[in-house]
Amino acid sequence: MSATIRITAVSAVAAAVLSALATAPSAVASAGSAIRQTPVAGHVLVAPGTRITHSTSSNWSGYAASGGTFTSVSASWVQPTVHCGTATTYSSFWVGIDGDGSNSVEQTGTEADCSGGQAYYSSWYEMYPAYPVNYSNTVSPGDHFTATVSVSGSTFTLTLSDTTKGWTKTTKKTSSTAQDYSAEIIAEAPSSSTGVLPLSNFGTASFTGSTANGQPIGNFSPDKINMASGSTTKATTSSLSSGENFSVTWNHS
Repeated sequence: MSATIRITAVSAVAAAVLSALATAPSAVASAGSAIRQTPVAGHVLVAPGTRITHSTSSNWSGYAASGGTFTSVSASWVQPTVHCGTATTYSSFWVGIDGDGSNSVEQTGTEADCSGGQAYYSSWYEMYPAYPVNYSNTVSPGDHFTATVSVSGSTFTLTLSDTTKGWTKTTKKTSSTAQDYSAEIIAEAPSSSTGVLPLSNFGTASFTGSTANGQPIGNFSPDKINMASGSTTKATTSSLSSGENFSVTWNHS
């Protein structure tokens, strides 16, 4: 139970994009605002690359079901408030298909980053190994989100709704390499071309209505994943309640 799953290297294409992003100026909201709609630049969300079998990952915390064919995954959560110090840190919250045992993930969710002592909140979708595509809609801590990723044939539908502010983004993308082998609801420490980035202190993220193929994800005996780096536990995942509700608690950057 103590083995740590290491992330795969970011692809050459993603690394090149990351290099460009790292040197590009970030778009900032109105002066004095603590909310920016573009996340801190220079990172992607990365699949572990090998099957998570020992309940520990260097960048994921949450639940992953695998070993079947998954055509949909859905969950709701409240956007956490991050507590920022002087360090630049990152955190993302999402649902997705694939990723546990494959190098592709089809996912959508939200982000909470820290830079210069300020918190920046945003939303996105990602067809990893391509880098995330950011939505321009305003995201605030405390907003209630519902996300669904579904697939029919080779077409994925990624839907993210901010039910507090009343907006919904639906994106359709095709993939010829997706395996539809796993479904997951995850809190993640994003990665750069050099590895996993420091995790923002998001307190506790609570996920509800976590389903796969229209059933509680608990019906698939999912793996409960804690995030750890060596002997340092970065985030811990609670047990499932009613087969579909759980929380992830920040422990360390």
